[in-house]
Amino acid sequence: MIKVNIILDKKIWIKEIKNPEIYFKKKIRKLSSYKNFKNKNQEFSVLLTDNKKMRDLNFKFRNRDKSTDVLSFPLKIESKKNYLGDIAICFEIIKKRSKLSCFDHELDKMWIHGYLHLLGYDHKKSQDHQLMKKREDFIFKKLNKIN
Repeated sequence: MIKVNIILDKKIWIKEIKNPEIYFKKKIRKLSSYKNFKNKNQEFSVLLTDNKKMRDLNFKFRNRDKSTDVLSFPLKIESKKNYLGDIAICFEIIKKRSKLSCFDHELDKMWIHGYLHLLGYDHKKSQDHQLMKKREDFIFKKLNKIN
């Protein structure tokens, strides 16, 4: 079973996602129902925060003095609980992008991207980028499929 812990750092998220814990629980339950994700014993956390916090985190861990959409912090040590690591997501960037689509979709794209980083995917090389993008699209379509 995949488990996600939600840390609501900034209340601005409530404007778009009334109950982030329920939102993510539904998404993870749906993800866990697909064969590639069934019987996965994984856990990770998602920090829902703002530009300022993302800028601080980006500077502290990547030495980049600017905000960013999503950051992933994979746990490098194997643990009994199979804890994958942490993801941080920036409200303002998601909100800005959602003007061209919808907030839920932009949020899904970001946490899926972060989740794949926790699983070891990256996009440093072109072929790695293509593989990661293909995987992101697959998961996004599964999660947003109308039953």
